[in-house]
Amino acid sequence: MHPDILDYNQRQEPSDKAICDLLAETIERHLPEAKSKVWHAHPVWFLDDNPIVGYKKLKHCVRLLFWSGQSFEEESLQKEGSFKAAEARYTAVEQVNVEDLERWLGKSRDIQWDYRNIVKRKGRLERLK
Repeated sequence: MHPDILDYNQRQEPSDKAICDLLAETIERHLPEAKSKVWHAHPVWFLDDNPIVGYKKLKHCVRLLFWSGQSFEEESLQKEGSFKAAEARYTAVEQVNVEDLERWLGKSRDIQWDYRNIVKRKGRLERLK
């Protein structure tokens, strides 16, 4: 795991750190080919320079974000923003359903929108997979 992600997790309160650690470990295990880094101040994993999944500590929760998540057709992921992203929010590690997370990670590899070139395309997304 990228040292900056370990540092990010370490700076969280113990209950949030437990959530972040579980998310990071599960993502690393199920997307071993992904490159990770702290991007825009929070951990993000990329496939071919395209952001796939990340998480961020918000005021009252930890938000898990899948950039192409709206295309996963998963009821437990909520629409986020005006593009194709979807999220899940957690306030306790027990709320993280690892089976769901593993399924979402598989879909994140198979279903991708091209965020890498969104600026070049003037805000228009194209489906990669």
